[in-house]
Amino acid sequence: MNDRRYLFLVASTREPGHVGNTEWLARQATAALPADVPQQWLHLAAMNLPPFVDRRHTAGTYAPPEGELKTLLDATLACTDLVLVAPVYWYSIPSSLKTYLDHWSGWMRTPGVPFKEQMAAKRLHLITTSGDRDKAQPMIDSVRLCAEFLSMPWAGALWGKGGPPDAVQADAEAVAAAARFLAPR
Repeated sequence: MNDRRYLFLVASTREPGHVGNTEWLARQATAALPADVPQQWLHLAAMNLPPFVDRRHTAGTYAPPEGELKTLLDATLACTDLVLVAPVYWYSIPSSLKTYLDHWSGWMRTPGVPFKEQMAAKRLHLITTSGDRDKAQPMIDSVRLCAEFLSMPWAGALWGKGGPPDAVQADAEAVAAAARFLAPR
């Protein structure tokens, strides 16, 4: 019996209806998952996420989230595997993903939400594309450090050569790696 549940957070800012290189590579990776493994896909750019306001050193706690932020928290807590699907933007993560990660600080301080404890049981994966692997490394390191901070098992990064539309499809090494990236271990 399968007990894994995947949450794919797509952080691309492509226009709605356009599947970019990173999402295409992520969808290739899902082909290795058994058919009974639940997958939830959320596109962060399409969600109405409020900016994070740092109250750690004033109020110290945060009210329970509402609206799409609550949807995002609930989906995060319900998964066993969190897969960040994020192209490299300016050597870093897209702003929608940064906003999501910033909200982790509030969720760790929301009464009744054992966020940090529950996150330690989830595997964190990153799927990304860019024109140059070396220039993706700062982003990969940033996501890995987020996993370490919450004691999450780091499941690694899948990188493919992106750039113009459909470029990653010609990256045979990335396509082959995608077939193994999410395979049960």
